Amino acid sequence: MSSDGTGRPLAKPGPLLAAVSRSFFLSLRFLPEPIHGPLGLGYLLARTSDTLADTLSLPLEYRHEALEAFDTAIQRELPISLLRKFPSLRVHHPGEQELLSRSAELLVAVQTQPSDVRQELRRLMAIIIRGQRDDLAHFGTAPAEAPVALHNSADLVAYTYAVAGCVGEFWTQICALRLPNFARIPIETLREQGRLFGQGLQLVNILRDLPEDLRAGRCYLPEDELIACGTNPALLLTTPAAARPVVEHWLQRAEQSLAQGAAYEKGIRGVRLRFSVSIPRRIGFATLQTLRRHPALETPTRVKVGRSTVLKCAGAALLGALTPALRP
Repeated sequence: MSSDGTGRPLAKPGPLLAAVSRSFFLSLRFLPEPIHGPLGLGYLLARTSDTLADTLSLPLEYRHEALEAFDTAIQRELPISLLRKFPSLRVHHPGEQELLSRSAELLVAVQTQPSDVRQELRRLMAIIIRGQRDDLAHFGTAPAEAPVALHNSADLVAYTYAVAGCVGEFWTQICALRLPNFARIPIETLREQGRLFGQGLQLVNILRDLPEDLRAGRCYLPEDELIACGTNPALLLTTPAAARPVVEHWLQRAEQSLAQGAAYEKGIRGVRLRFSVSIPRRIGFATLQTLRRHPALETPTRVKVGRSTVLKCAGAALLGALTPALRP
């Protein structure tokens, strides 16, 4: 481990996880102990890099430099002084502010992981940060009045892999390393299902956040599909209904990818593990149903599922996780 003395190992990450993720923390708290730490650390690292990439109050050049510094510190075990500016940054979300202030602790936590886990964390973050860099390079400083879109469906699929599909692969690999006999089916099959499941969850986030992203100058709906419908990213600000065919197409794609989560659950052992996988899948499906009733682009308030729906999803997830356990 390499340190310049300004960092310390991360202790009790639970409160920090709860501060930056309601749904993921709900899953994480029920995971078996051997994988709880690595998966929680992976999430906190990804959320930190996401904060650096998405803090619009920071100059674009600085966000690129910050991502580079964070990636270098993770991959090369260089002194954590590379992160010395992070605690002084100011963001609106209090949980993200704490993440930045504790970035050195996250780095020390990576460096103190067993070598096999450390290798997987580094692979995960290399993919995620590369995707975030590409995202910054594509959207740049596009203003809200002239948002920029991804070129085509291949760009959108690549983006969902870079920020979420790789997480499904990471989750599977950590389980394979730390939970003997967790898999009922070949690990490679689970990795593929986990990748698609992660991409589906990210598509749900993208479709839910379309208005917010447009106001930031970003449109994740493919430009060629919008043009085929007679519209473009700028027109979505005033005539959002024109994009309905494109939105519906990606709602269907998200639904198909989320279905891979159900297949993933059937392919693994352990009530706690199945329960933790099932919760985000069920919340994702509930969000898709809400988005079909209230299209995000055409709804004045942010579309999200309520607490009662989350509780129903948790109850259904528990029942579904217990049922396979009753069979031989």
